[in-house]
Amino acid sequence: MEPVLFYGVPHGCSFGSIVALEWLGQPYRLHRIDMLSKRSDSFATVSPLGQTPAMITKDGKPLTESLAILHSIAARGLDKGLGFAQGTKKFDELNWMLSYLHTTLHSALGYGWNAYKLEEDDHAGKAFLRRLAREKSAEAYGYLQGVLEGREWLVGDAKTVGDAYFIGIARWGEDLGLFDIAREFPGIHKHMARLEADPAVIFAHAIEDETPHTSSGGFRGQLTVQELDTRLAA
Repeated sequence: MEPVLFYGVPHGCSFGSIVALEWLGQPYRLHRIDMLSKRSDSFATVSPLGQTPAMITKDGKPLTESLAILHSIAARGLDKGLGFAQGTKKFDELNWMLSYLHTTLHSALGYGWNAYKLEEDDHAGKAFLRRLAREKSAEAYGYLQGVLEGREWLVGDAKTVGDAYFIGIARWGEDLGLFDIAREFPGIHKHMARLEADPAVIFAHAIEDETPHTSSGGFRGQLTVQELDTRLAA
């Protein structure tokens, strides 16, 4: 069976996994998870911590965490340049980049999302978290802008799962109202604009927004709750 990706809305980092699956071009299905609502028992079977992205792989096994999922996709797309063979220098570079994006940029911007979890009248707490998010993520954006100077992609000479993950989280700087990225980080903006013009990224936005969409990859439709239950019971 084709793998199933569980993606979170609104604006989850699982966006990057959708992009990577589109670039891969092999059959897959999606299952939408509203992260602001109670998750189903079926989803808990796949992702015990209730986080997205999560995946049911082709062999029916659950797989969680963005980096694990992206490496799994990359390993099936070595011929497309989405990743590199383990043990090579390029693999190490991609692994490092994914780790940096996750532990540094994602974590820094996460302070901004955490501000929304505080009580409505905790203005001081919200202001502190937003300031921390801006300070920490500004450092990460600045570093990545330096990496991109004089090159088109984060790792190597073609787009990889690193670029897919990047576009899923780099947008948070403006989503959270922390930056005017075009003005403050023109190099980041240039890379984001290149990716935003990619059909896979356009498709992922449409999936998130539930607007008409056309897959240029292997999308085989959304998996219903009933289909999910049947598959998990198999």
